[in-house]
Amino acid sequence: MTTALTIAGSDSGGGAGVQADLRTFAAHQVYGLTAVTAVTAQNSRGVAAVHAVPADVVASQIEAVATDFGARAVKTGMLVNAAIVEAVAAAVARFDLTNLVVDPVMHASQGTPLLDAEGVAALRTQLLPRARVVTPNRPEAERLTGRAIASARDAADAARRIHAMGADGVIVTGGHLPGGTVIDVLFDGREVVELRGTRIATAHGHGTGCRFAAAVAAALALGRTLPEAARTAKRYVEQDLREAILTKWA
Repeated sequence: MTTALTIAGSDSGGGAGVQADLRTFAAHQVYGLTAVTAVTAQNSRGVAAVHAVPADVVASQIEAVATDFGARAVKTGMLVNAAIVEAVAAAVARFDLTNLVVDPVMHASQGTPLLDAEGVAALRTQLLPRARVVTPNRPEAERLTGRAIASARDAADAARRIHAMGADGVIVTGGHLPGGTVIDVLFDGREVVELRGTRIATAHGHGTGCRFAAAVAAALALGRTLPEAARTAKRYVEQDLREAILTKWA
């Protein structure tokens, strides 16, 4: 049984967070495990409330699944605060968890803060150095590097800078950049690879970053290389968005 662990917040609307991650794992035939970092009241329009889970309880959840099921990959999402970031980093080290995919969730799509300033600092220094890959979108990459991103070339520069923070690989996703072609930029420490796709016009983009990172984690759990995992994740999200166009809800 191939397992993957998501460490993230719960989305009551089901479009993002652990709910989206578990659906993504299942779609890749990977058994999903969870450590919930926060309970949120949210839907496709926004986040109404956030209640953080105590850091020691987050750590206990990770211990419970790591010592029983194990995890071939780990994906982090909403981590809320520095205490939770530190607890997750310590647990990753303690249980020697590999294939760590860090989705540096900082804000909801509508702007609600989901990681405080101290948490961002802890993410940079304690979690990114343990990451197999980090998957920031444009605003997250700008926050991590302190530099504006207006093109794929800028994204490649940001990926190199985030790699220098200690991550093995970086994928700066291109959905927030303008243009009909969506270009995700992968830097694996050696070369930059551009992954191109067609922009899909949809109102159901909530949780896209969660699904992408979870798909990368699932592919890594199954033994794929990082470039293979990135391409698999891109195809999965594109198909997910195309199918969402045919239904009311994503």
